[in-house]
Amino acid sequence: MFAREHLPPNPSVWSTLRGPRDDPAGLSALEARPVGLATVSREWGRIGLIGFGGPPSHIALLRALVVDRREWLSASEFEDAVAACNLLPGPASTQLAIFCARRVAGPLGAVVGGLCFIVPAVVLILLLSLVFLAHAPPQWVRGAGAGAGAAVAAVAVRAATDLLGSSWRRAGALRAKRVRWIGYVALGGAAAALIGPYLVLVLAACGLTELGISGLWWRDRVAGLAVWPVAAIGAVAGTGGVGAIVWVAFKVGALSYGGGFVIVPLMQHDAVHTYHWMSSSRFLEAVALGQITPGPVVATVAAIGYAARGIGGGLLAALVAFTPSFVFVLVGGGRFERLRTNRRAQAFLDGASPAAIGAILGASIPLAAALAVWWQFVVLGAAAVWLLALRRGIVETLVAAGVIGAIVGIAGGAV
Repeated sequence: MFAREHLPPNPSVWSTLRGPRDDPAGLSALEARPVGLATVSREWGRIGLIGFGGPPSHIALLRALVVDRREWLSASEFEDAVAACNLLPGPASTQLAIFCARRVAGPLGAVVGGLCFIVPAVVLILLLSLVFLAHAPPQWVRGAGAGAGAAVAAVAVRAATDLLGSSWRRAGALRAKRVRWIGYVALGGAAAALIGPYLVLVLAACGLTELGISGLWWRDRVAGLAVWPVAAIGAVAGTGGVGAIVWVAFKVGALSYGGGFVIVPLMQHDAVHTYHWMSSSRFLEAVALGQITPGPVVATVAAIGYAARGIGGGLLAALVAFTPSFVFVLVGGGRFERLRTNRRAQAFLDGASPAAIGAILGASIPLAAALAVWWQFVVLGAAAVWLLALRRGIVETLVAAGVIGAIVGIAGGAV
């Protein structure tokens, strides 16, 4: 499981996805006979249930379904969709699932397919929240949550390192552009570590800076998106209660480039420090729950909503966080090819993407600082070796850390 909502923009990734069927022949016939909603609900629901591993897994499962097995899309069209989803804010793998469903079954199919991909993750997150985020869970449950939470900072570092190589290659060979790339990574990391609630502004500023250097920004509609965070902050900064849940979820689903762990500092500051919905240790548990469940990591916001207002708050947070993805695809899905080849959008991403990767790295600092007892630091060190040196899987690491924590809890250790 990687920076789960950020699909790798490296062109080499597309080569691993390509298959022998690049001929789009037959697509017009498909348009005449759209796939049934029952088929969409079954296939997209299956991916939502078995989609462990984040965007790399989601890409492979969707491609196997719509390109290789069913031949509903050509390989080139699928790759165009993956690339275009990288240019949109919010959870890119979710947008890819919605787009594929739209392509094979129309707008209603997009809604059905998207919901079937998302709902399993939200339901699992809420069920686990009932256990792990309860007011007085059993000692072994508290220990399991503390153990899994202890490994989360190492998971963030692993997520960032998995993206650094492809992003560096995307920067090209020009020295000036590589220097700017380093600066964007540093800015994103500093923002995530020090000014979490304003991270979206930094990501937008890095994108707009690269857009300005390219000489295209004054003509770009993307620049207009920069006013979103500013206007929204001015409108809801002082709001509490349900309004606060809506604001936090909206930031996660509509204003965050990079997805994945980029949303962690956004959620942490609001959930822990601003609105006091949960303690730092409980927040780590919520992040861990989002990593060990299938589907999009943005579903983690449901655990934040649960901590704020119970099941109703969790459902509201999920609804607000995922709605922009449906809007982006339903309104703009037919323009995906133009978005991929748009030089202004690409220039914006050249600044925002490395800043997002830096933010993932920076998120590890407040996550590690949230640890409370000595054995959690031991677990964190072991997880770092397991993930970074041995390159083992994230889900197995979090599960193992949870088992260690449960044993500590049963033995009467501090949790």
